[in-house]
Amino acid sequence: MLSRFFSRFLTQDIAMDLGTANTLLYTRKHGIFINEPSVVAVDAVSRKVLAVGAAAKEYLGRTPQNICAIRPMKDGVIADFDITREMIAHFVGKCISGLRLVKPSMVICIPTGITQVEKKAVIDAALLSGARSVSLVEEPMAAAIGAGMPVQEPLGNLVLDIGGGTSEVALISMTGIAVSQSVRVAGDAMNLAVQHYLREAFRLEVGENTAENVKKILGAALPQNNSLRLEVSGKDLVYGGPRVVTVTEGDICEALHDPVLAVVETVLRALEQAPPALAADVYDNGLLMAGGGALLRGLDQCIARATHLKVAVDKDPLTTVLRGTAQAMLYREDYEGIFIN
Repeated sequence: MLSRFFSRFLTQDIAMDLGTANTLLYTRKHGIFINEPSVVAVDAVSRKVLAVGAAAKEYLGRTPQNICAIRPMKDGVIADFDITREMIAHFVGKCISGLRLVKPSMVICIPTGITQVEKKAVIDAALLSGARSVSLVEEPMAAAIGAGMPVQEPLGNLVLDIGGGTSEVALISMTGIAVSQSVRVAGDAMNLAVQHYLREAFRLEVGENTAENVKKILGAALPQNNSLRLEVSGKDLVYGGPRVVTVTEGDICEALHDPVLAVVETVLRALEQAPPALAADVYDNGLLMAGGGALLRGLDQCIARATHLKVAVDKDPLTTVLRGTAQAMLYREDYEGIFIN
């Protein structure tokens, strides 16, 4: 018992949202301490890590031949184990200062429906990065907790989490997921759609960071009746040199049509599977949106039109999942039923 007391006193437990686009970490001491891109820059020959997070993201599309900028997470799961381990170790090291007398216990959120092999990869990467123990929570459940939804009550709570790699819909009741649907279409797919549109409509090649910036400034799920325009620079695919074009909000709304439709159809599939009693709760309470994709203008209105539900966006959708993961870590006894390993 004494050892357990000292372990609790000395350890610096960590909650982690290990995302395709961004990785966020929360500690008891600092709160939300890390919020950086899930990108690692490495030497192409030695595989030595040169930069992690925001510094590494600047390398995307700009690296010389001897440097690779790698995104080790794809569609919400680990695509490059060794690089993911290095990335987790780097972020954990930034969180924990001073002498590590006790290894941290970690709670990590993961997508619903991933395989046992994919779950084990997350656990192993965290353990090899210095964790004492690892607990897993499904992302929609974490999002619901982070948004303050009554997940322990016998009520239907519908949540949509749109991250970088996946969009997940879950109907939650009594700390369990009654219905879930997911699609590997989210923020990254929207960025790719912008790149594809600029290639086809303007014959302009742009990098990943540029496409993401265009999406953030001009992106909309529905026409917004605004005359927003943006000058976008890239490579002319006809002449091969640099070129600047003017892109409108309407252009990017058209570019995002297919990814938006995929997200809406995922919500509709989840509603079709809902048991009648929980469906009635959803009609009364509506749907809550979380994740970076929830910031796309007009997406809440688009989903509301298709489902005839009230749709709300969380107050800080970029951190909803992490806040819920942290809540589960801090009050583990109250949320014991949500851990899936």
